[in-house]
Formats: sequence, C-alpha cells, structure tokens
Amino acid sequence: MASNDNAGTVSFGKRLSLGLKMIFSGEFAAQAMAALQARESRPRTLAPEQVHASSLLLLNALQREGRLLDFLQQDVAGFSDEQVGAAARVVHTGCRKILQQYFEFEPAAKEAEGAQVDLPKGFDPQRWRLTGNVAGQPPFRGTLRHHGWVARQVRMPALAQTMDPRIIAPAEVELG
Repeated sequence: MASNDNAGTVSFGKRLSLGLKMIFSGEFAAQAMAALQARESRPRTLAPEQVHASSLLLLNALQREGRLLDFLQQDVAGFSDEQVGAAARVVHTGCRKILQQYFEFEPAAKEAEGAQVDLPKGFDPQRWRLTGNVAGQPPFRGTLRHHGWVARQVRMPALAQTMDPRIIAPAEVELG
C-alpha cells in the first residue's frame, strides 16, 4: 500500500494502529478528541506584520500621499524655516487627504475651547486629560484647552493575502 505524503513522519503502520486503538478504546478516543479540540481552540499566533497590518497600511498611505515618513526621517535642522514650511505644506495636504479618506472624526468634548467644563465623579479618563494643578478627587471644574478627537468612523482597506504590509514605500527606480 502506498504511503500518504501528507502524513508527515508517521508510518502507515503506526497510523493504522492508532486508528484501531481509536475504534476499540473509547477512553483513548476521548483523549485524542480532547487534544484535537484543545489544539483547535488555541489562539493562532500571527506574524507581527499581520497583527499590525492596518497600522502599516495607514502608514503606507500617509507616505504615498504625503511623504510623511520621508519628512519625519529627514533631519531638518539644516533647512531654513521657509524650506521646512514648504515641505510641511505638501505633507499636510497629502496626509489630510488620507485621514479624510479613511476616518471621520468628531471632538471628544462638545464644548468650545476656552469654555468652563465640569467633570463629575466617574468621568472617563480616556476622553478627558487633566492638566495644570491636579489635586483631590472629582468632581473637577476647569477650562477646556483642547476638545480632543474621537474616531467616529474607520474605513481601513482589507489586506490582500499577497501583500506584504511591511513595505511602507517601495524603492523607486527611474528608467531612462
């Protein structure tokens, strides 16, 4: 009888023996079934680039449209303020386009900046950051300095199986 290449290193005889043992021993079959179920229920570990694929896709888009990575990786200390400002305008325009394409934002606080706000006991510390003279326990009263941001909608593209999300920007070769 021909061996099955998909069976790995377990010989046909050993597989047959295990199969017969499964048929004639309920206890062995229960142990095998429990082991298989435990194996299937284990979380599959993904490569870091797969875990962080949506972040890498966003960085890819910010680089493609606004050259964000090029700008941030560049040491701008030797450039004039005018040169940095001109580059920042290009980066701003491209990156803003991507943010508008993939996200809808709304202020975390509805009040206008400069308004007095009251934070009751049990306020959400993710939505509100306290600055200045922070002492004691809530309720707190203070001046809203920045309204914050909340992502109301996210429209990130799906990652194609053939795509390597680690490639933020491909190397460019100009042919002459």
